[in-house]
Amino acid sequence: MRVEILCTGDEILTGKTINTNHSHIAQRLGEAGLEVCWGTTVGDDRAALLAAFRLAAARADAVVVNGGLGPTVDDLSQEVAAEAAGVPLVLHEPWLVRMEAFYARRNRPMPLNNRKQAMLPEGAEFIDNPIGTACGFAVAIEGTRFYFTPGVPREMRRMLDEQVLPRLLASSGLQGVTRLKRFHSFGIGESRADEMLAGIEAMAPGGGVKLGFQAHYPQLETKVAVRGADQDELDRKLAPIEAEIRRRLGNFVVAEDGQTLESVVLDALRARGGSLAAAETFTGGAIAARLLQVEGSEELFRRGLVSRNPGQLAAAAGTTAGEFSPPMARAVCLALQAQSGATHAIAVVVTMDAGTDRTDAGGAITIGLAEPEGIIVREARLVGGREWVRLGAVEMGLDCLRRHLLGLPTDERLDFERR
Repeated sequence: MRVEILCTGDEILTGKTINTNHSHIAQRLGEAGLEVCWGTTVGDDRAALLAAFRLAAARADAVVVNGGLGPTVDDLSQEVAAEAAGVPLVLHEPWLVRMEAFYARRNRPMPLNNRKQAMLPEGAEFIDNPIGTACGFAVAIEGTRFYFTPGVPREMRRMLDEQVLPRLLASSGLQGVTRLKRFHSFGIGESRADEMLAGIEAMAPGGGVKLGFQAHYPQLETKVAVRGADQDELDRKLAPIEAEIRRRLGNFVVAEDGQTLESVVLDALRARGGSLAAAETFTGGAIAARLLQVEGSEELFRRGLVSRNPGQLAAAAGTTAGEFSPPMARAVCLALQAQSGATHAIAVVVTMDAGTDRTDAGGAITIGLAEPEGIIVREARLVGGREWVRLGAVEMGLDCLRRHLLGLPTDERLDFERR
């Protein structure tokens, strides 16, 4: 089956918005064994969109359309789809009722222009959106099946996995149940992970497993796409693969699926009945920001200190420790722990090597971690330029905290460290 992805919107055509939706759709289709042959971007222009629909219908076996399902005048997907299919738009009353209830739960009247989102091409197959007001639909245009999804990423992703992919797989003749398992790791690069997991696809009984990697420093995402006849078969195939990946990647796995490193840290802290304070130089409060975006973190995070100058950071924590050094990180941790009343305190202190504008410059990182039982200090030198070191220091600080809370070694060497 040859599939085309067609994305709409002036904002992505002009580059004002990066088109991450196309990337996600293409990856998910590829992981499911579907061949993406074309990718098209069209602005909010009726004639251009109609021409793009007709061209896609002439060359593709199926088309996934993303965007243009909103309530405003520049959202044209339903209208142009109806024109291309040669049918009128009709009101989908059940969806209108759903939208009205959506607004009623929020004690807001539904704007009149939202009614437009319940207008679908006559005869179109309704595709549910459980978390938004833009429903999807499928319609045949010149013999080719088009699947329409909203531009909001979290809505599109859920609809793609739960409804569009199963329909595409069924029509392609491939087995109709898929699952994507994700492992998020820190400290190993893509090539090393590939070596560590060599031959793992062959472990699945009956095949149908595809391993892939996506590097987005400082983390690496390892993905396992599984296809089977039913959920029971998926479970049988995936169970040994999951266990082996955890065994081989070991302590480098920081989270799985929808988890994040910061949510794992806070869950581990909560399980201990603990609380946290953080002191940062160079990272600009990024560690605190990562933690505080997790729901419920306000119950656990007591205080954050940020300063570019290590001496000023030490003074704010209530200690007279001097400039950058392991003893300074240790002193700041202990002072901040006592000052905030938190059970745990972390200090991340960074200094860049000479030549910070060079891409091969590096930085020295000292992480201090205080808890009721004592204090540990982790030192490292990361390779890379200024931003690379900053991102690495944030991730290393959070990972050091994760490891310590889970009883794992904090001094395991990373691929990114300078020998």
